[in-house]
Amino acid sequence: MNNLQEQREEQMIQAAFNRLKECYLASRHRRKIELITRAFNFAKAAHKGIRRRSGEPYIMHPLAVAQICCEEIGLGSTTICAALLHDVVEDTEYTRADIANIFGDKVANIVEGVTKVGSGIFADRGSSQAETFKKILLTMSDDIRVILVKIADRLHNMRTLASMPQNKQMKIVGETLFIYAPLADRLGLNRIKTELENLSFKYEHPEEYKMVLDKLHESRMERDDDIRDFTPAICKALDDMGVEYTIKARIKSPFSIWQKMVRKKVPFEEVFDILAVRIIFHPKDRRQEISEAYAIYAALTQIYTPHPTRFRDWLAVPKANGYQALHNTFMSKQGKWIEVQIRSDRMDDIAEQGFAAHWKYKDQGASYDENELDSWINSIKQILDDPQPDTLDLLDTIKLNLFVSEINVFSPKGDIVTLPQGASVLDFAFAIHSFVGSHCMSAKVNHHLVPLSQRLQSGDQVQIITGNENNIHPDWLGYVTTAKAKGKIAAFLRKADRDKQHEGEQMVADFLKANDYEPNTSHINKLYTFHHFSRPDELYLAVGKGKVVLGEADVNFLKGKKEKVRSKGWRRYVPFMKPKVQEVQRMEGDVQDFVKGINRSHTLLLDEKTLEKCTLCPNCRPIPGDEVLAYINQQQELEIHRRDCNLALKYKTSFGQNIVAVDWDMHRRVAFDSYIYLEGRDAKGVLQSISNVLTTFQYLDLRAIELHTKDGIFQGEICVSVFDVHDIQMVCTQLQQIEQVIRAVRKDFYQ
Repeated sequence: MNNLQEQREEQMIQAAFNRLKECYLASRHRRKIELITRAFNFAKAAHKGIRRRSGEPYIMHPLAVAQICCEEIGLGSTTICAALLHDVVEDTEYTRADIANIFGDKVANIVEGVTKVGSGIFADRGSSQAETFKKILLTMSDDIRVILVKIADRLHNMRTLASMPQNKQMKIVGETLFIYAPLADRLGLNRIKTELENLSFKYEHPEEYKMVLDKLHESRMERDDDIRDFTPAICKALDDMGVEYTIKARIKSPFSIWQKMVRKKVPFEEVFDILAVRIIFHPKDRRQEISEAYAIYAALTQIYTPHPTRFRDWLAVPKANGYQALHNTFMSKQGKWIEVQIRSDRMDDIAEQGFAAHWKYKDQGASYDENELDSWINSIKQILDDPQPDTLDLLDTIKLNLFVSEINVFSPKGDIVTLPQGASVLDFAFAIHSFVGSHCMSAKVNHHLVPLSQRLQSGDQVQIITGNENNIHPDWLGYVTTAKAKGKIAAFLRKADRDKQHEGEQMVADFLKANDYEPNTSHINKLYTFHHFSRPDELYLAVGKGKVVLGEADVNFLKGKKEKVRSKGWRRYVPFMKPKVQEVQRMEGDVQDFVKGINRSHTLLLDEKTLEKCTLCPNCRPIPGDEVLAYINQQQELEIHRRDCNLALKYKTSFGQNIVAVDWDMHRRVAFDSYIYLEGRDAKGVLQSISNVLTTFQYLDLRAIELHTKDGIFQGEICVSVFDVHDIQMVCTQLQQIEQVIRAVRKDFYQ
């Protein structure tokens, strides 16, 4: 590299650091610029000569993360230093002790919490990604700044994701959507959450992302007209009241629009809440800001008619992430429903920057209670306190804490308990106390006896009736929604299973001794193999629970006699039809050799020959034209999933190193079964009209059709054999042309 390039890069690095200093000095934090400068110089020296995949000097990444922490989250010098140093321990020879000696334990603890767990130190069944999240969350329970730095780190990585290969992009996007975006939302970082989701959408579904952006651009003038027609009357009312305010138009994010399109299976034009008007007012008296918000809402109801069912009040009882506002939808003079959000400047800052924004107002008399943040962190502590939580299950359990939609219910004494949408009375019981949950016998909702699986609604009053004994039952896992309830129930059941497993282990040992066999590894391996289990502890548990009873067949197997005895394990449910042993071994060998030869950093083309060695996911049923990825499972088989499949999302998050980028290269020689959901008005000749449409596609095979009618409406599904996504779209379009058909869409089994 020549001197001129070195000078340009040095100027670029210094300019980035100057921006960081200016941003920090403009904040209300204490002026510890010398500490930040020292951290910058240390990180710059530690990363000297190292470059990112994009080609820029590596120090630009920690500088960008520190800038996000300072400017977009509002954090102070300790976090900025940790952000500048967050990759030093992982990527250089320096240790945590070195960081602690120079910058103190607080900075060192944050850096250690952010540092990834090294890959390769886990068993094949383990997940380094899951372990990383677990470590972050463990450290987060002591210092919330760990996850804030990690979110900032992820945000910058997403902003520069274009330089990564496609399989790495999918892994990173999966992690982002699965845990980082929900974490950002839970911490009130709405702006960052939205950007993480949109960037994930851009890389995961580039064509759909472009389509939504194009549609938003095309409809911009119409939205501008709606705002011009709607806001003048509001401005006049607020001016007459003497309110100091700002009105902003809020456009729903591309990711949120697309999610609604997919969830409701509607086109862009039928997503009606794309536009919202946000009124941000500056209260005359900070202590009276809630009263002022209600007064503004009352003034609006005198101008426009409010929707009777869409009123949302998060003033008196904020969301768990601190969000406060009044929402409702009003009918404009042009006959359009437009959402209005009312919040103070303080509420607006908190909505965008999260809990860090409270620091701007804590000296101005604003009431602020961090109990909500503490209670959420404590709920994570309770999950992590479980003696041996499975690291993969941990991700799902943590995910349960990251709810957006919440309900408020009441105890018999009138205390408010906030729960996620869909929570049951059992969730309420565990929210009160673990003892109340585990000893719950029955419950009353609004003074009526209800089952423990009863789902609660906002405003319900709940009374839990307890007994003297622990009543936890395996069925309870299907009743509960919250992480705390699931964690406590699962922990109890695991303990019960461990007890049964120990009993089973003793029973196996006694059985072997009674038949003159030593209870050694060799004999135990034969027994669990005979019963088609993969590990000894599975056999012990089955024996302890009485699902497997050891007897004469086991003795004969140990003696080497080949009797035609079917096990009581899961294999008894599998049809006893399979190829010859030599053929099975040859097929498995071909597949494993094929998988071993895959270059995971390149895109694998799926043609007719390659597809024979792959397994199509039965949950998402991918067909050519779908955006897909491949996953190498534990059996060294290649699974093909749609990118938005729930299983694919979990694999991207837990086993990102096993993800392979794939693309279709089919030639319309192999047909795939696909399902179409139909609904419409029941009338004579509907079935005939549907049949006529299907017969126009000569290459299409009708595999099944099932329709049900009730109260003049029919619903059902059709299974057709098609070559690709274009075929199924053409069929749906033609079916939609039938006068009586209201909807004809491809059916998703995994949503």
